[in-house]
Amino acid sequence: MSSFLDREFSVARPGFNRWLVPPAALSIHLAIGQVYSFSVFKNPLLALKAADGTLWSLKEVGYIFSIAIAMLGLSAALFGKWLETAGPRKAMFVAACCFGSGFMVAAAGAATHTLALIYLGYGVIGGVGLGMGYISPVSTLIKWFPDRPGLATGLAIMGFGGGAMIGSPLGTRLMVFYKASAHPIAATWVTMGILYFIFMMFGVFTVRVPPGGWKPQGWVPKAARSALISSHNVDVNTAFGTPQFWLLWVILLMNVTAGIGILEQASPMIQDLFHGHVSAIAAAGFVGVLSLFNMGGRFIWASTSDFLGRKPTYMVFFTLGLILYLALPYTGTSHLDSVPLFVLISGALISMYGGGFATIPAYLKDLFGVYHVSAIHGRLLTAWSTAGIVGPLIVNGILDHYVANHLPKQQAYPVILHIMAGLMVVGFIANLLVRPVAAKHWLKMEIDPSHIEATH
Repeated sequence: MSSFLDREFSVARPGFNRWLVPPAALSIHLAIGQVYSFSVFKNPLLALKAADGTLWSLKEVGYIFSIAIAMLGLSAALFGKWLETAGPRKAMFVAACCFGSGFMVAAAGAATHTLALIYLGYGVIGGVGLGMGYISPVSTLIKWFPDRPGLATGLAIMGFGGGAMIGSPLGTRLMVFYKASAHPIAATWVTMGILYFIFMMFGVFTVRVPPGGWKPQGWVPKAARSALISSHNVDVNTAFGTPQFWLLWVILLMNVTAGIGILEQASPMIQDLFHGHVSAIAAAGFVGVLSLFNMGGRFIWASTSDFLGRKPTYMVFFTLGLILYLALPYTGTSHLDSVPLFVLISGALISMYGGGFATIPAYLKDLFGVYHVSAIHGRLLTAWSTAGIVGPLIVNGILDHYVANHLPKQQAYPVILHIMAGLMVVGFIANLLVRPVAAKHWLKMEIDPSHIEATH
């Protein structure tokens, strides 16, 4: 089995159709994207009582999601360079093992009302699976699609945004199915762990890497349309010390912190803003709708960036995002009382949130070249880790403050969403400052990107 997982056993044979690789990437990302549907478990976990009647607080439950996202970024940063040598198949297998077993450990925590076990399972072990699974297809698809890097990263990452489309109804219906059991949440997580492991193994068995020297038939690299698109490569350690890396880190941090605040609280938020008008089942449907926008935004915005450019695309995200975050709280029952408008604005925001994730690898490829792009991408995802902590802390901290002071929860959301609007301004400024990478950072010995897999 170990030899089958080695990179050399996944090299495509002559005549292989590169369009068979995106389904392998999607099988991984659709599975690990389940984390975006975590909000459907929040209220059931808050209602879960210990033997002595103790309940968990909103902040305590919120940490589960935060730890998972933090571990995603940290594991991606730690193992990104290893992935370049090990290949995507081995990384995908490790991701499947961690993600599936994380559910099992978390299930034990739910059954025994032990929050530390849920943190360890869903957060730490599952989070490592998230990180490994997230970055494993990215550089592979960029190598298969050098003619359309934005399209490639959109194909690789859109599945992660669509994960809640499967995870939300699956989790909700399994909890209903196991309602008569002693531990419905635990039974749900055990079932999901098994199902997702099997689903991810499809990607493990079908992924392929291009052979050395491969290029799309008839493709000739064109002259760069922008000074930000470099034909040179930068080593991961060198890239880590450039201002461009840290500006992109801030850009990702701002976009993710704002969007994750909506996603992490999506189900309770729509129920709070439209109290008595939106049921838990309908709220789960809303999470699924956001998943569609998240998924579609990753593909559409990343593909659009191939023509519009990465920097202008992010300018759109931050400008339009500022306006929509300011407007969103006024769609609730105390103002416009329009559920469709709330869903539409939320969907637009989440499409740009997802689009930001899918566009950032191509932005990195433009600035630093394809050499070590997975490793650089992995380190950049520490911004996601930070956002996974900061975003929920902002949301849950403000909500807990309002609840503790016996204030209506609906009044907390304008404060939260206007803070997110402020983050858009910071992101806009950081993106405005991005410049081409200085020649002193380029690799002295240039490397043909098509040979990278073979030379490791």
